[in-house]
Amino acid sequence: MKDALLATLIEEYSTVEAFASILALESRTLASASPMEDLPSIVEKKTELIGVLARLEAARDTQLAELGYPAGWSGMELAASTDTRVAAQWTLLQKSAERARRANTNNGELIRVRMDYNQRALAALQVNMPRKANFYGPDGRIPAHSGV
Repeated sequence: MKDALLATLIEEYSTVEAFASILALESRTLASASPMEDLPSIVEKKTELIGVLARLEAARDTQLAELGYPAGWSGMELAASTDTRVAAQWTLLQKSAERARRANTNNGELIRVRMDYNQRALAALQVNMPRKANFYGPDGRIPAHSGV
């Protein structure tokens, strides 16, 4: 039964590494001049991998229960304490997940900076100018003068 747990950990590790690769691509895309072309496919792939990770985590929790361990981190710590192969793979998975977490946090910051930049650019474009005759309105028309 620990072989099944080990196989799940290996698959989880591979999936987290794939997720980290997508995060690296997302980071480069967010730093580019026009990221909107590539972001939808990146978000789609991230969503797919998150689903795979959720399925693997559920499988791992089921396997832990079958071995008599609690679910989650505490169960994995107990399982790892009794098998060196599981311990080694669990350590790899934890390190990979931490790298992915840092990359995801970094990408969140890149998104925040880009949003801030866009807000400032929008504010600069929305300069409050007094309406003057013959200026085009928001609808592209010259407003009619009342009282003339």
